[in-house]
Amino acid sequence: MTSDNAVRTSHTVPGVSPGMRRLARLTSLTVLPSCVWRLAIAVGIPMGWGPGSDLHHSYYPGSASLVLAFVTVLQECLGLLSLGLVQRWGEVLPRWVPVLGGRRIHPLTAVVPAAFGAAALTAITTLGAWTWSEVNVANPDAPTGLALRIFDLSYAPLLLWGPLLGILTVAYWRRRRIHG
Repeated sequence: MTSDNAVRTSHTVPGVSPGMRRLARLTSLTVLPSCVWRLAIAVGIPMGWGPGSDLHHSYYPGSASLVLAFVTVLQECLGLLSLGLVQRWGEVLPRWVPVLGGRRIHPLTAVVPAAFGAAALTAITTLGAWTWSEVNVANPDAPTGLALRIFDLSYAPLLLWGPLLGILTVAYWRRRRIHG
């Protein structure tokens, strides 16, 4: 019989504070609201887009739903990668990985893409938030009223994704320099 603590300690990495583990979970959750919003469109739930928009509910469900589902799965997978910066599989490849399983991951293999991702996400989401009102005003088919508020609330957490990933990346780099 395995206790809950024994299961937790098998994933514990030396030098990772409980606060960093919570931050990694929070970081991975920042993508969830926009993914739910996108999936709502994919199944045909009206989300405020007018008939001239490619996101109008009359186009869904349909073949375009597959694109939205693919983008959602990709975004979720990328969001979950932040957990690797605080868990064992972010330092040693799991044994089930063919050929490379069990090998240590060089810190730069994680740090370089994570740092690039953090910078890119910060730039993209900040630019998107900065220009959204201009885009919205220029597009008569964009959501307004409650639909706009739902959109804003769904995408606002993405503004945290890049900076939080940056914090996790720096902490990972520092920890791996100290603990190997």
